[in-house]
Amino acid sequence: MTIAQSSIRITTQIPRAQRRSIGELLAPLDKIATTSPNLVTNFEAHFESNGGDYVLPRYLFVGPRGGDTPIRVGVFAGVHGDEPEGAHAIVRFIQLLEARPELAAGYYLSFYPVCNPTGFEDGTRFSRRGKDLNREFWKNSAEPEVRLLQAELVSRSFQGIISLHTDDTSDGFYGFAHGATLTRHLIEPALRVVERILPRNARPVIDGFAARNGIIRESYDNILSAPPKVRPRPFEIILETPQSPPEYLKEYAFVVALETILTEYRKFIAYAPNL
Repeated sequence: MTIAQSSIRITTQIPRAQRRSIGELLAPLDKIATTSPNLVTNFEAHFESNGGDYVLPRYLFVGPRGGDTPIRVGVFAGVHGDEPEGAHAIVRFIQLLEARPELAAGYYLSFYPVCNPTGFEDGTRFSRRGKDLNREFWKNSAEPEVRLLQAELVSRSFQGIISLHTDDTSDGFYGFAHGATLTRHLIEPALRVVERILPRNARPVIDGFAARNGIIRESYDNILSAPPKVRPRPFEIILETPQSPPEYLKEYAFVVALETILTEYRKFIAYAPNL
């Protein structure tokens, strides 16, 4: 994510032939879902933008039973349409889970790979209505994508929320951690694993915020997050990859970070009754 953006929003539509294809991105997942006992698709969340009908794609991966109550975690990407790495990483991660479902044992994982469909198609940070959707949450926004995502955040009662982003100003991988007290105990192991693939951003100030070892405790207002009044608070992690490395490394970094967070949280849940 970048700090400042002009107040002027360019909303000129990109010719359809030049747009990214959401269908091509999600085709591998839709193919898996036709035979998988674990993956469920949901394309019922429609919205209208500039006269066109769009869908907010949603996928649910149900892991093998691992306890009395499944752990509900939401993974979000593509809130900024010019950050496709997160969307591709979700596709790769679901493919990994399908091959190794034990990685999702005890989890109900809700995936939202393209939270800004028009921005993804156009390759722009903003939606086609000229809005930065990641500044529109929980302030009575009229943006349809935000309203649909807020409904998901309310109805799913997530115990954890993970967002994937790309920062074109960073020279290393880093993350925002807020919400539940244990959050920092999830993000540090993830960053440590990612360091085998990409450098960690160790600067004392990142994206305008004070940082320590690549972890930021503050964040922007009105970003995608749990409902303000929900209690107990879920863990909330935003992972940021630098833009410059090759695509496959950025996607791989997200995948190993997600796997690590799920593994560490499962350990915590198993240990919690003994605290």
